[in-house]
Amino acid sequence: MRYLHTMVRVTDLDASLRFYCDLLGLAEMRRMENEAGRYTLVFLAAPADRSRSDADRSPEIELTFNWDPEPYGGGRNFGHLAYKVGDIYAICQRLMDGGVTINRPPRDGNMAFVRSPDGISIELLQEGSPRAPAEPWASMPNTGSW
Repeated sequence: MRYLHTMVRVTDLDASLRFYCDLLGLAEMRRMENEAGRYTLVFLAAPADRSRSDADRSPEIELTFNWDPEPYGGGRNFGHLAYKVGDIYAICQRLMDGGVTINRPPRDGNMAFVRSPDGISIELLQEGSPRAPAEPWASMPNTGSW
């Protein structure tokens, strides 16, 4: 048995791809359009997982965009996705510069939480040892929930 992917329903595919790819740094691996089912699936992978072969593919995020709008509630009850990052301060700055609220700033140099355009909680964890506390992160308050 092998874990394959986590599916997240999205309401605006362009906004979600901007968040996950342009700001968070994931890459689109493949896309499937299903006319009969009226949906699009987009599979994303983290940078360190991009070059793996099909047989050795690491887990991915599957963005599911249903062409017929429907409301999705409570991204919080999903839990969260987690990614290990090389520089937690740099990615949080890139996200913030892109208009993303840092819900739980990396005050400890180790962990932060943000939300996708559809309210999915994303945990960012510093790879290796925590970075030394630094401003503006060290004194930044929490915003909203994560």
